[in-house]
Amino acid sequence: MKYFVLICYLIAIVSANVVTASTVPFQFGVFIIPAGTFIIGLTFILRDFVQTYFGRKQTYGFIFLATLLSAITSYLLGDTLWIVLASILTFLVSETTDTEIYSRLKLPFAWRVFYSGIVGGFLDSVIFVVIGLSPLGANFLPWNAVFYAITGQIVIKTIIQMFATGVIRIFASKVLKSIH
Repeated sequence: MKYFVLICYLIAIVSANVVTASTVPFQFGVFIIPAGTFIIGLTFILRDFVQTYFGRKQTYGFIFLATLLSAITSYLLGDTLWIVLASILTFLVSETTDTEIYSRLKLPFAWRVFYSGIVGGFLDSVIFVVIGLSPLGANFLPWNAVFYAITGQIVIKTIIQMFATGVIRIFASKVLKSIH
């Protein structure tokens, strides 16, 4: 089971890049949401499972591997150097933060997944949009759209975290038995 979760985590990282690069972002009113946002929300949950199965130290190795896969995927998809750089930096910061919060919280599994994922998703949204998409980076979004792009992503990632936490809490005994 633990290798299945690891493979799902790595595939989700690559898939998020492919989906984001190959589809037009969704627009809900003023909010701009790249399609990969839905998958990125899932990666924080999968990373928590990876950490539970493999431990914190090995998880950092997998984060490095996932970062490398993400950068290579972005580059091969023809993303600008700013997007590749933003992807690397965003992934390292958000996944590391998620890992550290998850490790330090003394709460039930589902709540650690929820809280670490909320912070990781927030950082992921802010860093990527500002460094990758704003006029500071690739200049895909004007400054007046940056807030809406960040907010739209945060909302979607939070909904995913809330849904996953509910599912984990419902199936907590089965999930925890399979982990331990």
